[in-house]
Amino acid sequence: MDRIRIVGGHKLDGVIPISGAKNAALPLMIASLLTDETLELHNVPRLADVSLLLRILSNHGVDHSIAGKRLGQTSETGQSISLRARDIIDTCAPYELVSKMRASFWVIAPLLARMGEARVSLPGGCAIGTRPVDLLIMALEKLGAEIDIDGGYAVARAPKGLRGAEFAFPKVTVGGTHVALMAATLAHGTTVIDNAAREPEVVDLAECLIKMGARISGAGTSRIVVEGVARLGGAEHHVLPDRIETGTYAMAVAMTGGDVLLEGARPELLQSALDVLSGAGVDISSTNEGIRVRRNGSVIEAVNVTTEPFPGFPTDLQAQLMALMTRGKGTSRIRETIFENRFMHVQELARLGARIRLDGDAAYVEGVARLKGAPVMATDLRASVSLVIAALAAEGETMVNRVYHLDRGFEALESKLSRCGAEIERISG
Repeated sequence: MDRIRIVGGHKLDGVIPISGAKNAALPLMIASLLTDETLELHNVPRLADVSLLLRILSNHGVDHSIAGKRLGQTSETGQSISLRARDIIDTCAPYELVSKMRASFWVIAPLLARMGEARVSLPGGCAIGTRPVDLLIMALEKLGAEIDIDGGYAVARAPKGLRGAEFAFPKVTVGGTHVALMAATLAHGTTVIDNAAREPEVVDLAECLIKMGARISGAGTSRIVVEGVARLGGAEHHVLPDRIETGTYAMAVAMTGGDVLLEGARPELLQSALDVLSGAGVDISSTNEGIRVRRNGSVIEAVNVTTEPFPGFPTDLQAQLMALMTRGKGTSRIRETIFENRFMHVQELARLGARIRLDGDAAYVEGVARLKGAPVMATDLRASVSLVIAALAAEGETMVNRVYHLDRGFEALESKLSRCGAEIERISG
């Protein structure tokens, strides 16, 4: 099993290209099931989750092709993938595939909308909490689907097609909004989704669906209106830049010091996180090329943050901020309100010398003068990269184990950091 070895103490200077957003690419790929024409996606990151989803879509009969190298393209830039579901040959998504990636459950929406039936394995729990699919099922039932749970599978039927409806999610859910959007595009009549997620990835999906012929208004607000159409066609779409990757590298620069341009990043996608970094004493500026992050000798100030749905501070940057605050001046308070059990990185950060006290949904991080390298183990995607951030500033060597989590969400992480001066390498086997 691969590990990553990091020797801390090096400033980061240079340029880091920001990849396409995984959390946008996955629902966009799933949307290919809604049409028998070709959906061409550009700037798709090279990630383990993308490869797995291609396997899942192939199981349903989706043909795909990945474009060859283009002039100026490197392993750190996105790829182009063409997807075509001319004929859906199987409406079942089996447990052995869905269990490896929760987002694959979302195939239930286009399968049901286009074919009138779907049998999709329930994804089960995960390391950062149960994250149930009850709100996704609720949305489909509001649209007229009949859904039974049988042997660990959600068995959905809508033999006469889905019907438009008006409903409100009891709490904001990105997955539920993705599912409702995709299902409503082919439903008979008008659908109104209240308390919808406002995340940029939801907007990106809506924009792609509109290119395919969907009639959607209000994406990016808490009220989305979808007028169903008889069929959708093909389209060409560029995946938006990854705001979580942007925030992660911004915190890495803040942790180590230095001056880095995050090339292609868009500040409006993560303004709340950038505001937090500015409050911590980091110099953030927008340029025509992206976002420039600088910290040269200034103290990292302690901050108080609560995770919230967009446009608030994202839960997917909570672990990274905690790593940064281990070197903050004073005590920071970080509240996690989105997912339970998302403080599992605390024990591993403590191995590096961090002082963190947990109290319910809050973590109190007392800044320390120094961190010291140690062997650590990743528990999930965001926790693993928080250990990388801490290791970049720790004295001596840190060995991060179980880095397959990183491969699920960060494209070419070692090469991006090493090009900017980090001493980091992957050790295979």
